[in-house]
Amino acid sequence: EAKSGSPPPSPASTPPPPKPAVAAAPKSTPEPAPKPSHGSREENRVAMTRMRMRIAERLKDAQNTAAMLTTFNEIDMSHIMAIRSKHKDQFLEKHGAKLGFMSAFVAASSKALMNFPQVNAAIDGKDIVYRSYADISVAVATPTGLVTPVLRNTETMSFYDIEAEIAALGKKARDGKIAIEDMLGGTFTISNGGVYGSLMGTPIINPPQTAILGMHGIFKRPVAIGDSVEIRPMMYVALTYDHRLIDGSDAVLFLKKIKQHVEDPVTLLLDL
Repeated sequence: EAKSGSPPPSPASTPPPPKPAVAAAPKSTPEPAPKPSHGSREENRVAMTRMRMRIAERLKDAQNTAAMLTTFNEIDMSHIMAIRSKHKDQFLEKHGAKLGFMSAFVAASSKALMNFPQVNAAIDGKDIVYRSYADISVAVATPTGLVTPVLRNTETMSFYDIEAEIAALGKKARDGKIAIEDMLGGTFTISNGGVYGSLMGTPIINPPQTAILGMHGIFKRPVAIGDSVEIRPMMYVALTYDHRLIDGSDAVLFLKKIKQHVEDPVTLLLDL
């Protein structure tokens, strides 16, 4: 029995009070992963972005659905390059937009689409949908993948309208501000692999469209002009089309019409 006035004994089971937690030092910004050294066999697995997954899904759907075939031609770029060289400064000063080659190809494609409505059409179940307008998707590379914003009613556009709209949509895409509405409803696509130096390729249709034009690099080559050989700046072009809807003869004539308009832009003005 404890004597009166003495403090009660502490229970043996009572733990000592916890020490105050010491705040962890803030972590410094992690160093970037070192690049693999020569001969390294490391692997790095990362998740696909939603955009990359969607691109992969649509391209594979196109291969599984469409009866794709590609026809080729070549374009002498001499005249359109001379026009651009002569008028690009005045064009920029007046319109505030650079004069490129894409406007010529969009204008030429629009005219050809009006002459070959089946290339501008789409298959919907057991029906064929024909359009009286041309909405051309233009492939634009962004840090997260390839997107195809649409130029609306290109059959009514001037060269300036085309260049200004391409510049505006390209900036939105690179800034990550492109909207779904900007990429819906195209009737035809133009892809320009030439900006990366491509010599030739076979583009894949962007469904539900039934054709796509592939532009490529401009390279000087010897070509027969009459009975002589000259060095000319030449571009290979490819048209991939859905053979379920477009016959081979129509595809060839369609591509020849684009060739005609780009090689001689006066035919666009004269509606030839």
